[in-house]
Amino acid sequence: MEHRIADSLKILTEADKEACETVRVSENEPLSGKKRLFIESYGCQMNFSDSEIVASVMRDAGFATTSDVNNADLIFLNTCAIRDNAEQKVRNRLKQLNFIKKNKPGMLIGVLGCMAERLKTKFLEEEKMVDIVTGPDAYRDLPRLVDEAETGQKGVNVFLSREETYADISPIRLNSNGVTAFISIMRGCDNMCSFCVVPFTRGRERSRDPYSIVKEAEDLFRDGYREVTLLGQNVDSYKWKAEVNEGVEVANDTVVNFANLLEMVAKVSPELRIRFSTSHPKDITDEVLYTMKKYDNICKYIHLPAQSGNTRVLEIMNRTYTREWYMGRIDAIRRILGDECGISQDMIAGFCTETEQEHQDSLSLLTYANFDFGYMFAYSERPGTLAAKKYKDDIPEDVKKRRLAEIIEVQRGISLERNQRLLGTVQKVLIEGPSKKSEDDLCGRNDQNKMVVFPRENFEKGQYVNVLITECTAATLLGRVLQPEPV
Repeated sequence: MEHRIADSLKILTEADKEACETVRVSENEPLSGKKRLFIESYGCQMNFSDSEIVASVMRDAGFATTSDVNNADLIFLNTCAIRDNAEQKVRNRLKQLNFIKKNKPGMLIGVLGCMAERLKTKFLEEEKMVDIVTGPDAYRDLPRLVDEAETGQKGVNVFLSREETYADISPIRLNSNGVTAFISIMRGCDNMCSFCVVPFTRGRERSRDPYSIVKEAEDLFRDGYREVTLLGQNVDSYKWKAEVNEGVEVANDTVVNFANLLEMVAKVSPELRIRFSTSHPKDITDEVLYTMKKYDNICKYIHLPAQSGNTRVLEIMNRTYTREWYMGRIDAIRRILGDECGISQDMIAGFCTETEQEHQDSLSLLTYANFDFGYMFAYSERPGTLAAKKYKDDIPEDVKKRRLAEIIEVQRGISLERNQRLLGTVQKVLIEGPSKKSEDDLCGRNDQNKMVVFPRENFEKGQYVNVLITECTAATLLGRVLQPEPV
């Protein structure tokens, strides 16, 4: 059954780390008589979610999406700034697109997202590679900017808002499997982690009206979706307070925290699975954990970035928690949700001044927490961050790579052991579609976010099935459906 493996272990390779290799392009919408918009999105789930908002805004302006860049009247690159050579990747892509544009003079090219502010002058004035530059909080302004660009002017808006949440915009689902979807619940970040550019590219933290979130979940469920992921840079700090001018019919002193929001969305339907990302160790509360325990349809899986296993390194990262605090949060998860709860991590190898012993602390934290999988990086200095201003990037590249390889090796062993525990068990799986390796197999995820692959038989995506796990790798569970009919 080795050919049925659907996904590789969730460890970022060197290629992944080179400026966000995760790329998605817009689909062909069956709409005639409209101009065509091509969106290419890089990086994280937040970017993919933002592209769905952009598609919705531009549909109202008379555009429909296309997956063929050569058919496009308007091209948007939704950029990511998490890696240091992301800029070069985007610049090379812009050169390719400008070559296409030469044969289609009316075509417009825009750069959206996290690179917009820092690179607007280079892209617009110095290199004249784009017509439009728009930051993450200015997507409502895109139709006006496009109109400006069509007259030969440059359309620019990189203003960061303290209020914008796009709560009233219904996203157009791009690259959708029709089963799983993202719902953005908040924007920006108030945590000033020293290695991170997000507070500078996405602005201050603000939470979206919870009633609009519940409505979006209800609409998705009615349209056949069976799983939603609540998205935010730090979902555990979600907090919404009713204001008089918001037009929401609730008491003016109503406050909704993340645990409350989870419960509200879980009540949409017991058949709608709820996931969320990302949690911050300093903010995830026992109240959230008990809410997860209370509702079967809230998946027992938490992505809890560690970044380092050493308290001194965490301090200069400005993570605002210690190794002991993080271990205490792991203990709480295991105490309240049980050892079977899935937990994943982020880990940075070779951060500024990290010693060999401090690296060993990160390795020992992996073993203590028993993570199911992880996203692991060698440290990459980002211009404009606090770390770039305050600390020398003094760990040699070969040392970074060696430490990263050791982290990956330890995590791979733990991931395999965690999956082996599930051999012989029955897992409830939501079918997402065909396996990447074979059309004869289907794949989906269990409660703990583990990919499960099994023979297609007569089952279809969007169904729940009970799968007996018979084999596994460090990345994937393999098995067969037990019951003749879907759950």
